[in-house]
Amino acid sequence: MSEQTQERGVSTPRRVVVVGAGMAGVQTSVALREQGFTGTVTLIGAEPHQPYDRPPLSKAVLLGKAEGSAFDVDFEALGIELRLGCEVLGLRPGDHELDTEDGPVPYDVLVLATGAEPVRLQSAEGVPGVHLLRTLDDAERLRPVLARQHDIVVVGAGWIGAEFATAAREAGCSVTVVEAADRPLAGALPAEVAAPMAGWYADAGAVLRTHARVERVEPGAVLLDDGTRLPAGAVVVGIGARPATAWLTGSGIELGAWGEVVADQHLRTSVPDVYAVGDCASFPSRRYGERLLVHHWDNALQGPRTVAANIVGGAVGEAPAAYDPVPYFWSEQFGRFVQYAGHHAAADTVLWRGDPSNPAWTVCWLRGNRLVALLAVGRPRDLAQGRRLIEAGVEMNPELLADPARPMKGATA
Repeated sequence: MSEQTQERGVSTPRRVVVVGAGMAGVQTSVALREQGFTGTVTLIGAEPHQPYDRPPLSKAVLLGKAEGSAFDVDFEALGIELRLGCEVLGLRPGDHELDTEDGPVPYDVLVLATGAEPVRLQSAEGVPGVHLLRTLDDAERLRPVLARQHDIVVVGAGWIGAEFATAAREAGCSVTVVEAADRPLAGALPAEVAAPMAGWYADAGAVLRTHARVERVEPGAVLLDDGTRLPAGAVVVGIGARPATAWLTGSGIELGAWGEVVADQHLRTSVPDVYAVGDCASFPSRRYGERLLVHHWDNALQGPRTVAANIVGGAVGEAPAAYDPVPYFWSEQFGRFVQYAGHHAAADTVLWRGDPSNPAWTVCWLRGNRLVALLAVGRPRDLAQGRRLIEAGVEMNPELLADPARPMKGATA
């Protein structure tokens, strides 16, 4: 390792390198400075653009209401070195060095924050008019497509598919969404919860075709496996994302079943002096009793504070901080504000607050009588109160909780 200073008899890292210039990487770099780290901080990003936030890409940027979504961070004033447009090729932990296309980069502590990359539709590779929506360049390529009001086929009725379909309808495009499963959001929500959302597509003037598998894509059309041919001036693929970790192969970093970096409760990896945070990493949740892989903005915002605290605190011998959040995300689709908090996999009771045929309703998941997750549609107060109740682990009164007129905080046992 490099020359290090000594403080209270403990080695203090001089150089922290953060790989990935999205939310997780930027917030880690900023949090290090906020928590008093005085060594060098280098932030490496594969894209040439100033680091930017992703949620506006499927909304304001896509519709031409904003030119970009760069973070409001003065990197120079914070003493954060940016290396943009720099692809990272590999990691040699024994040498404490990264390999990049610009040459080796040494580190004392490394933070992996490379995020996730979209899953590609193999039958659409190389076909003109096929788009993904993950980067600023993707959004800028799609903006004139919407402006020309093309007939658009969206492959995948997950969160990104619904958000893009919303923007395309707002732009006046004809939109057909094809989904291989029997409902939208099949990978994220149980059937009884996702079912009411299917009607949102028709309400917005979009066509949703479930049980629809893409046989192939050709210029100007999408062919389904039942023989249906859908005209398509453009095709947008939104069939999921996977951790962007292929470059770590052979590094000794442990990867999980989904290709994610396996981090511990302190967000440390299997290799000394290397942390992982955000979409590229899973972590064990004591709260939920299982390992979580969370591909959402709030995780990329919260995790970096733990990483920074452990880098700074570890240098002076403090006990490491654990990361055990209540996962949270939101989505704006078809005129509805949808929010989710928690993790419902281990729930044994599903409880509704309100009628899903109405504009606003909430679903609660309980384990025993404790709230473990909720989905709120147009009920932000439910979400805010419910998230605090999950964090506190208090017991609920299910009968009171089912009354949508009663504040959730007033439905405790």
